[in-house]
Amino acid sequence: MTLEEIIQLMLDSFFKILIPGLTRTIPLTILAFSFAMVIAVICSLIEYAKVPVLKEIVRFYVWIIRGTPLLVQLLIGFYGLTSIGVKIAPFTAAVLVFSINEGAYCSETMRGSLESVSYGQFEAGYCCGMNYVQIMRHVVLPQAFRTAFPALGNSLISMLKDTSLVSNITVTEMLFAAQRIAGRTYQYMAMYIEVALIYLAFSTILTKVQKWGEEKLNYYGGA
Repeated sequence: MTLEEIIQLMLDSFFKILIPGLTRTIPLTILAFSFAMVIAVICSLIEYAKVPVLKEIVRFYVWIIRGTPLLVQLLIGFYGLTSIGVKIAPFTAAVLVFSINEGAYCSETMRGSLESVSYGQFEAGYCCGMNYVQIMRHVVLPQAFRTAFPALGNSLISMLKDTSLVSNITVTEMLFAAQRIAGRTYQYMAMYIEVALIYLAFSTILTKVQKWGEEKLNYYGGA
């Protein structure tokens, strides 16, 4: 194909790649990260409070997830479960696996942020008549979230890019759509560059949102 034909192909393919990004990649990222944050907060609080037995379970969970590849986890979560009779939709499997995977990493970020809050905050809370739960909810967690926000933002951007792996379990996201077009036209370089640029655009938007969020948190934190 001539350069003009390749450019025209990329223009014609743009929305065919972008639409799966808007209907699969973005929803997958939002859902999985939301569930991951719930997991992360619960796990980090368990570790921070040193809850017997549960702390060891959390450490084991984090060890397993951090020590195994995400792609392998996806294959187990979809093909592995299917092979033992557990039927699960590809998109649902992707959300489940990404939530569990990202939850482990974010729990470590949250744990470190919680431990960075000085014990003096507890003493001040107790002096104000607050109990442990109230201090954690109104004093410690807000400070921990502000400290963890940049790292959590980076995790979100990283997870957005990692969603390209779900093409391996037949989820029709951007890379899957680009691969189908490339397989039909044999223009692999053009299609992969195009999908990379769309991922770059999504990541850039999230980076801008992250920076805005950090500025807001710093403003209110210093107020």
